[in-house]
Amino acid sequence: MSEAILPADDLKRHLLIADPDDPNMPHIGLTGDTYTVLLSGKDTAGRYCLIDMHVPPGGGPPPHRHDFEETFVVIEGEIHATFRGKEQVVGSGETIHIPSNAPHQFQNRSDRPARMLCICSPAGQDEFFMKLGTRVTSRTAAPPKLGEAGQRDLLQKVQELAPRYRTELLQHERKL
Repeated sequence: MSEAILPADDLKRHLLIADPDDPNMPHIGLTGDTYTVLLSGKDTAGRYCLIDMHVPPGGGPPPHRHDFEETFVVIEGEIHATFRGKEQVVGSGETIHIPSNAPHQFQNRSDRPARMLCICSPAGQDEFFMKLGTRVTSRTAAPPKLGEAGQRDLLQKVQELAPRYRTELLQHERKL
C-alpha cells in the first residue's frame, strides 16, 4: 500500500487573522442585513468563504437556491430557517447546513439582531455580495434604505448576476 503524499506547503499563502470589527474589513449592506467578508475566496484559494452576518429584526434574504454548500452558525439571537418549505427556529449555539441546490431562506422575526457565521463552499458568494451590496462603515451599520426605484434596480442587478454566481431567486415579490 502506497502512502498518500501531500503537496508541498504553498509559501505564497499566508496566515490570516480577521477582525469583524475592523472598519477596513469589507462590510456590505444588502437586503437590510450587513455582511462582513472575513475570508474571501481569494484568501482560501477558492475553497470556501466565511461571512459574518448581522441580521436585524425583519432581516434575511428572499427564498433562493444555489449549487454550493452553505452552513450557518448562529452565534447570537435566532433565525427562522425555511428549508424545502419546512420552517424551524435555529438559535444561538446551533448550526444549520444547507445542501447545494436546496430551496431555502432565513429571516429574523425576533425583536433583536441575530448574528451568524456563514461558510459557503466553494467560494463565490462573497464576490456576489460585494457586487450587489453597498459598502457600510461597520459590522452592524445598517445599509441605506432603498426606495422603490432602488429596489427595482437591485432586483434587476440580482437577476443579471445570479446565474454567474450559481444562484436562483425563487420568489421575486419580496423586497430585497
